[in-house]
Parts: sequence; structure tokens; C-alpha cells
Amino acid sequence: MDDTPFQIDKKDLIEGLGKGLRVIEAFDDDHPRLTPSETAHLTGLTRTAARRYLLSLVHFGYAGTDGKLFWLTPRVLRLSQSYIGAARLPRLVQPFIQRVSMQCGETVNVSVLDGHEMVYVARSNAPRVVSVGYHVGARAPAHVVTPGIVTLSALSEAELDAWIQAHDFHAFTAHTVTTGEVFREHVRAARTLDHWITHQQLDLGLSGIATALRDRKGVCKGAVGMTMPSISYTPDQMRANLLPLLYEAAQALRPLL
Repeated sequence: MDDTPFQIDKKDLIEGLGKGLRVIEAFDDDHPRLTPSETAHLTGLTRTAARRYLLSLVHFGYAGTDGKLFWLTPRVLRLSQSYIGAARLPRLVQPFIQRVSMQCGETVNVSVLDGHEMVYVARSNAPRVVSVGYHVGARAPAHVVTPGIVTLSALSEAELDAWIQAHDFHAFTAHTVTTGEVFREHVRAARTLDHWITHQQLDLGLSGIATALRDRKGVCKGAVGMTMPSISYTPDQMRANLLPLLYEAAQALRPLL
């Protein structure tokens, strides 16, 4: 699933850029505002270096400050928007997931694995006035969303073991899988079935179904799936009414990826 075709020589890297990006990534739901000391702790930088990076972000418009605390500004969204605008995958899949959405009346998403999270890169415009699912740019821990399980099913056993070993199986609901052993069983089952269904792993009352997106060589490039209220479909109904549409879209996209 790695799109990098070659190994980059370390002498060609700009370490400062990497450190600056680490500072941006330090901000999240739990840390919307940070001091230089907190930033240093989260990034492994010295306090002096963290402060200089934060001030640089302020200078270039990517952060704000009151002199003590720092926070990101909306300008940071330009970074993600650049990916959405330039990446081939979101533009390629859009007409296919739009067709599926019109056929079944549900919102359809495409997501890709980024480390230990799934990032949603494309979303259909659902026929319903009120729809559920993830907006473009949203991120979710891979162990609690269906696309994460089907995407991870493309890993080798050694790669999967390493991923599970490094992952934090945080619980979001009483239904969340919180042990690596059970999660590994689910991933292996998804590998055999070529799809997976989850119920209320991340949000109570919501279920999901997904299958992997593979290119012409069989390499997994992400997942296509749907999220819907759990009361809307039984698992058998999801497999009978929704899964064939997802399979059809994945198959149609395969020679194009």
C-alpha cells in the first residue's frame, strides 16, 4: 500500500520540514491549544526549537497566539485541500461512488490508511436530506471503522502483527474491539470474505460495510464503504442489498487504479 517507488537518500531530506510538520500534527482534539513546553513534549523537540517552529507557523499564517498559547488557523486546511485537489484517487472514484449512492440511497465513502488511522478522501452526495458517514478529510482510528479492517486485511501476517503491536486499541463504545487478538481474527476473516461489517464500534447506533479497493495488480489502495443507522439493515440485508453494489464499483475501478 506504499506508493513510494523508491527509497529516499537521507542526505536529500530537509529535517526542519519534518519537524515543522510534527509540530502541526501535535494539535488535535485533546490538544487544541499548546504552549511551547507542551509542544516540545509531544514532538520530542527542545522547548526552544518548539517555540521557534510555533512562531514560524504564526508568521506564515498557519497558527495564532496570545503570547503564551498557540493554536492552528484555518490556513492549515490548505494542506489537506491540496491533496484532495491534486490526488488522482479522489477524482477517479467520485463518479463511481456517486452512482452507487444513487442506486441504494446511502452515502458512500472512499478512505485510505494513514498509519493507524483511516482518512476519508472521497464522499458521495447522498440522495437523503440527512445523511450519516464521514466527510472528506475526516480521520478515524482504523480498528473501529470497517474500511480499516478490510484495508489491513491486505497486509501480510508479519505486517499485521507489527501494526497491532504498535496500535492503541482505545474503546469508544461498549462494542469496541479492544484486544489485538480479537482484532486479528476479524482482519483474517475479512481477508477471507473480501468484506467486513461492523456494528457500533465507534458510534452507538451506526453500522458499516466495506470492501477493499485494489489496482490491476491486486495491490490494495484503500476501501470503499458505507455507514448507516444500525436499525436500517440487518447484516444479511447489508450483504444482499449493499455489498453487490460495492463489489461492482470496486471491480469497475480496478483497471483504472
